[in-house]
Parts: sequence; structure tokens; C-alpha cells
Amino acid sequence: MTPKRKGSRPHGPTGSTRHSAGFTLIELMIAVAIIGILASIAYPSYQNYVKNARVSDGQAKLMDLAGQLERCFTNEYSYENCVSLPTDSEDGYYRITGSTTASTYTLTATHTGNQVKDACKTMTISQTGQTTPDSGCW
Repeated sequence: MTPKRKGSRPHGPTGSTRHSAGFTLIELMIAVAIIGILASIAYPSYQNYVKNARVSDGQAKLMDLAGQLERCFTNEYSYENCVSLPTDSEDGYYRITGSTTASTYTLTATHTGNQVKDACKTMTISQTGQTTPDSGCW
């Protein structure tokens, strides 16, 4: 038997003192799996948020134009020649078209892409405040 030296460390599988600075493959795979699960939950929520934000873009422009038409009607007693149509929404996700007469108007926002709630691809507002569709877009 060989004598132990002062300060020596045992070697081999029984008393191994391994000093690792990294992660094992299992630890890394567990972390990747957790990130994958969280991403699979978060991504659909993010997509829904984006769709709602784009619907809000169209709504905001419709409401802005309706307000301009109402102010013009207050001064001129007519909706004609009050706004310039067609126009785009602020972020460009909707194209706004419409028709005006002396006493009526109808504004229509049509989505220009495919990243929006299906029910809200086309939204309208009239001089009476009636909006379509009724399926949660307004």
C-alpha cells in the first residue's frame, strides 16, 4: 500500500471530485424542453395580440374619419367633400373606402393582409353609428 501524500485527492470512480464548469447534456436538454413548452404557450397568445392590434388600427381610422365627417356636417350641413377617400389606416393594415351624400355616409375598412381576425377583415360604420360586423370587432 502506498502512503497518502498530504493534500492529495483520491482518484477514480469511488471518490472522484469532479469540478465541472458547464452543464451536462441532460441539464441542457431539460432547459431546451422547458423553453419549447413556454414558447408553444406564448406564441399563440402573441399572435392573437397582434391580430387585435391590427383590428384596432382599422377601428381607429374609421372613428377618426367619422369624427371628421361629423364635424364637417356641423359646419357645412353636408357630408360631401369632407374627407379624401380612399385612404389607408395609420399602420397601413386597412384600406378605407366609402361613399358620402349630403345626409349620409358609409365608411368601409378592408384589411390588406392576412394577419387579422377572420370576422374583422371588413368593418363598416355609418352616419347613424351603426357598425358591422357584430362579432366582437367593435
